[in-house]
Amino acid sequence: MLYAKIVLGLPVAGPFDYIVPEALQKQIKVGARVWVSFGNRRLMGYVVGLSHTTNIKNLKPILELLDNPPLINKNMLLLTKELSDYYCCSWGEAIETALPLAIRKGRKITQIEKPEKNRLKGKLIEPILIHDSGTKERWGIYLEAIKNVLSQDKSAIVILPDRETVFKAKEIIQGRMAHMGSELIVLYRNQPGELKEWLKILEGKVKIVVGSRSSIFAPVENLGLIIVDEEQNSVYKQDQVPHYHSRQVAFMRSRIETAQLILASSLPSLEMVLLAKQNKIKNIFTQKRENLPEIKIADTTYLNRGTKEKNKILSKSLEDAIFSALNTKGKILLFLNRRGYATVISCRQCGMVLKCPRCNINLVYHFKENVLSCHYCNFKMQPQDICPNCNAGYMRYSGLGIEKIESEIARIFPKGIIKRQDNWQKADINDADIFISTQSVIKETGYGFDLVGVLAIDNSLNRIDLRAAEKTFSLLIDLVRLSSKKMIIQTALPRHYCFQALLAKDVSIFYDTELKQRRQLGFAPYKNMALIKLRGKIQERVKKITQDLFQELSKTKKDGIRIISFSPGQPTKQRGNFYWQILLSASGAKKISRFLKIRLKKLRHSGIIVTVDVDPL
Repeated sequence: MLYAKIVLGLPVAGPFDYIVPEALQKQIKVGARVWVSFGNRRLMGYVVGLSHTTNIKNLKPILELLDNPPLINKNMLLLTKELSDYYCCSWGEAIETALPLAIRKGRKITQIEKPEKNRLKGKLIEPILIHDSGTKERWGIYLEAIKNVLSQDKSAIVILPDRETVFKAKEIIQGRMAHMGSELIVLYRNQPGELKEWLKILEGKVKIVVGSRSSIFAPVENLGLIIVDEEQNSVYKQDQVPHYHSRQVAFMRSRIETAQLILASSLPSLEMVLLAKQNKIKNIFTQKRENLPEIKIADTTYLNRGTKEKNKILSKSLEDAIFSALNTKGKILLFLNRRGYATVISCRQCGMVLKCPRCNINLVYHFKENVLSCHYCNFKMQPQDICPNCNAGYMRYSGLGIEKIESEIARIFPKGIIKRQDNWQKADINDADIFISTQSVIKETGYGFDLVGVLAIDNSLNRIDLRAAEKTFSLLIDLVRLSSKKMIIQTALPRHYCFQALLAKDVSIFYDTELKQRRQLGFAPYKNMALIKLRGKIQERVKKITQDLFQELSKTKKDGIRIISFSPGQPTKQRGNFYWQILLSASGAKKISRFLKIRLKKLRHSGIIVTVDVDPL
């Protein structure tokens, strides 16, 4: 009798044993999809093993075999198993995150021309981290590495943060590699014809894959190179279960397939900087960009003191700099990472703040549309003249958004042409003298402003987030690149090491200080962190189960596991669900995963959804 070990795309432990019917015994192979009966449901599963023995009684037979030959090879099974062990998900969930939607839905694939090839196993090569200020230096290294693997009849995967950079990269690579006759494919989730492109890769017809986050799972033959561009970018972190990070999966896959791994960034993540300091990856640091802009810090501690104006927005130094730039026909960018006009709408009488009924966060007033909007779930309502709580006749609109900045700047500089820019793909720098923007400007390249003014950056720095300083510094570095002459940062924290590193034009000041603090606190990258997230419709029930789980985990004596805290989620309510979370750490992600997989099995949580985010951002 032949038995198949099968995993399912559900948050349940496996594998599960099933009888292989006699008619399928010569066809079935590890890596194939099958239909099985699970409980009272018919589900698709994945064969991860075959055996002639089992300890389980009363087994069910496989209902149908979908693939011959199998779609998932040995290396992809090893990769998804490691992903499951690292990110605290089931093996089936890990496999499904690596496959296109049509494959996960059970579509039959016919006429697969999958060639039998000798897999070229090489020696494991040390990963490389490129730290540069732009893209020219790194692309020279990329193209040489791609040319090298193609000459060895191997394949390459190039991962980039977004679709726009993906298509730019496609043009660059095609332009340089056309003479080598290697086909290139763009791959990303939910693209038109995703399955067709994926099958071409599976059949070995493609040597170069360029794509976004999910392309790390592209089923290429003889993988020789993985490139992760701007490795620090948060878009590489999956926001659904399993919460994988493409960079970490790239490390896993490069090791399994002995492929070269190249990572590059204009400001590397602390995880990569620490690996470089520990000589676990090779660090290539290109020369600093010449003609860096003049950087000044404007202390806003006393901004409104001694003036007749209330809630003054611009410091004297920034106001003077704008006047000077306007007089010399210079281009100005004012950066504030808050959309809308007013961010707090409250009653002067009773103090009630208008919040989203589904997310419990402040509604933001948008002047142009004359609407109150939630930036999490897009709930909208008309502005309120009368308080719905006490019926007082006046609501206060306060807080600073870019629409309010636009209004104030127009008052101060009436002769300047001002434009609030929400979509930089359509922007022409000659359209205005002063541009006002949120973080959308960061995605663009090729702009050079004579003056960049940074407003309310302390909002980012003071967030309840262990990575707040890292994210803020990355944001500031991106803004420095948009400035050709001068950058002025308004802050009430002028001595913060983020700003001191910029003034000294030395990123090591930031890295050394931040790493020292993280080491003292026992936080990432010195420890792996994890968040257990619980959500449900009844706030008190979610809180109670979270608290009970926190106490139960805290009682467990497990070497190296530290249960740090339980707290409301950020935000506490979203789309009608209340969120609570537990933070823990350990000296290894797999240790956390093993610990939680055992203990979360015992949790009784009817109506509560529990997920685990390892290495949260």
